[in-house]
Amino acid sequence: MATAPAPLTRQRLRSILGGSAGNLVEWYDWYAYAAFTLYFAPHFFPGDDPTVELLQAAAVFALGFFMRPIGGWLMGVYSDRHGRKAGLTLSVTLMCLGSLLIAVTPTYATIGVAAPALLLTARLMQGLSVGGEYGASATYLSEMAGRHRRGFFASFQYVTLIAGQLLALCVLLLLQRLMPAAALDAWGWRIPFVIGGVLAVSVFWLRRGLLETESFANARDDRRRSSFGRLWRDHPRESVTVLALTAGGTLAFYAYSIYMQKFLVNTSGFSRETASAINAGSLFLFMLLQPMMGALSDRIGRKPLMVGFGVLGVIFTWPIFVTLEATSDPWAAFAICVAALAIVSGYSAISGVVKAEMYPAHIRTLGVALPYAIANAIFGGTAEYIALWFKDAGMERGFYWYVTAMIAVSLATYLTMRDTRDHSLILED
Repeated sequence: MATAPAPLTRQRLRSILGGSAGNLVEWYDWYAYAAFTLYFAPHFFPGDDPTVELLQAAAVFALGFFMRPIGGWLMGVYSDRHGRKAGLTLSVTLMCLGSLLIAVTPTYATIGVAAPALLLTARLMQGLSVGGEYGASATYLSEMAGRHRRGFFASFQYVTLIAGQLLALCVLLLLQRLMPAAALDAWGWRIPFVIGGVLAVSVFWLRRGLLETESFANARDDRRRSSFGRLWRDHPRESVTVLALTAGGTLAFYAYSIYMQKFLVNTSGFSRETASAINAGSLFLFMLLQPMMGALSDRIGRKPLMVGFGVLGVIFTWPIFVTLEATSDPWAAFAICVAALAIVSGYSAISGVVKAEMYPAHIRTLGVALPYAIANAIFGGTAEYIALWFKDAGMERGFYWYVTAMIAVSLATYLTMRDTRDHSLILED
């Protein structure tokens, strides 16, 4: 097999920054839907009960997640066979098309049931995109990073993932300040999707200029071809491990980030503007924690951080939500949200690199993407829907126990798995 020369430090940093910037735009487009749900839900799902409107919009959000395993499968294979750069470029193209479709889709009052159908189509396209994006970006950053700082550089995947979510919230806060409430309700919610589509076009050209990773270059002539069957036949233990370690982590992340905005409005009683500000501030601090936790994993290992998340998540999930129910002080709510997300940092900062370190290069993108996407569809994508279902049924606290139980499942996995920092297959490329 031909061996490609290792990229220079400056080239490596440029590629990591380029890959991260593209990841930010991808996740901005994905999270814009969640950030503006409170505004566009009545236009696509008209009704008299706000909780039911949110429930229907959350169902479309969840269905988008169920396309992620398909995207993880198809684009994981594509990236393993044609390159990480090729996979990243394809994913951002699909995301661009989905965002622009949401931006121009007429409302239910104009075209009837075709409106939610088109909204669903757009989300399915974005689901395919994000399904491929996670695996390709996690693999790209993990392979491009140096051996001794892999946790630190790979953590920028979640930095940009959170930054994308934060950017969507900042656009929301800006529009809330600059536009009359009636205008934002009527048509202003379309603006963030136009912004996302335009940014995605620029990222398309950026990603075309990225370096390919040395790991892919070394494995491109490998006769073992990436495929769905080969993944589960040759790497069943690793794939089941990724499913289990992701389940509690992704559920906790979506409960404390995406759903939290609705919880603060629908349960705690804060205004939409205050809830958005609390959510944005806590996510900003959460974003800053990621590189620190990634660097810490390079020093002490990945496993202690994941175990820490699992133990603290099991102990504190119930108290966090119960306390927020009765909290009327926005600063107190902000502090609780920050604490909750700080706990999740033990998972989020290193989740991508942990998965990448489990697989050989010829099937790494698929191995990272597909089991993660399956767990994300089942537990992350449905978090908001299940939470609202419990609330609509008058059993809201059942959701708190559900989150706690799934974190416990992941904790059992963390306790029994090897530390991937010390057994990384990336080192063998």
